[in-house]
Amino acid sequence: MDGVERQDDSTLAMEMPTRRRVALVAHDNRKADLLEWARYNRESLLAHDLLATGTTGKRLRQELGLEVTTVESGPFGGDVQIGAMITEGTIDMLVFFWDPLEPQPHDPDVKALLRVAVVWNIPIACNRATADFLISSPLMTSPYERLTQHIAREKTA
Repeated sequence: MDGVERQDDSTLAMEMPTRRRVALVAHDNRKADLLEWARYNRESLLAHDLLATGTTGKRLRQELGLEVTTVESGPFGGDVQIGAMITEGTIDMLVFFWDPLEPQPHDPDVKALLRVAVVWNIPIACNRATADFLISSPLMTSPYERLTQHIAREKTA
């Protein structure tokens, strides 16, 4: 993994690049909200590498002209693909506007993605207010060393 340094047996330090790698995901009932947020923050997003699940990425490209790498749609494994990228150290931040009031056929994948993001200690925004705070934080464009503690849990489990 690029930028990974072991602090001790239980902690891993990962240097985030200044140009963050941001994953954007939205359930169907939240896509309009994510697109509106991205439109408002378009200039800030241009400074970062964007990745999104299928339909969300397509709409971000078409409606906002953003350069976005896409993976599969969430129900077809996109959430799992993004989770794997987090564990590989290739995603620095997750903006996931999920719908807590609508049952999802791929709900185990959604929970797994959120769990992986927490375990690997990446910033997660699940609503517009949190996404606004994250994108406008001075840490978004400054060097930052992200620590993870997952190795210690593996040894004790």
